Amino acid sequence: SKHRLPVAENVLNRQFSPQGPNQAWGADITYLWTQQGWIYLAVVIDLNSRRVVGWAMDRRMTTSLVIRALMMAVNIRQPLPGLIDHSDRGSQYASHAYQALLKQRGLIGSMSRKGDCWDNAVVESFFGSLKQERVQWRHYQTRLEAQQDVLNYMTMFYNSYRLHSYLGYVSPNQYEAEMAKLKKAA
Repeated sequence: SKHRLPVAENVLNRQFSPQGPNQAWGADITYLWTQQGWIYLAVVIDLNSRRVVGWAMDRRMTTSLVIRALMMAVNIRQPLPGLIDHSDRGSQYASHAYQALLKQRGLIGSMSRKGDCWDNAVVESFFGSLKQERVQWRHYQTRLEAQQDVLNYMTMFYNSYRLHSYLGYVSPNQYEAEMAKLKKAA
């Protein structure tokens, strides 16, 4: 976060348990090694269900990377204005373009305190799971191979089958389906 861009207040303030979907999202970037060089992964996670709802990968860690991940989440989930979008203080998230997109969509920007990874613990936990359960066992020859494998992990395993103690030992997809049934029945 060594930049002079404005930093948003920590609105989320470690409130990682919103009452429903699309009320608070966590966003961050990680990196993976391939024989062709680094590849960067930006994700957006719904804090209610722990579901990865947006992502983008690229060979560079740019503002467009995080904007693509956010736009994927916005286009798929169609959140109402007022959703909290929480990230670290990285220049990509503090950029004028990213902040303008949040404002245009009526989303509330929130940023972790300086150097405090616990303020974005849900996304950091996801990255830990990704790297321990999948990436550490792989030796990617190409960025494309890494992209395909990570995409498979997120969509086919993590969202669909990975059990979460926080969710009562169901997957994010199953949790959202059960919550939608309960809402419909009410």
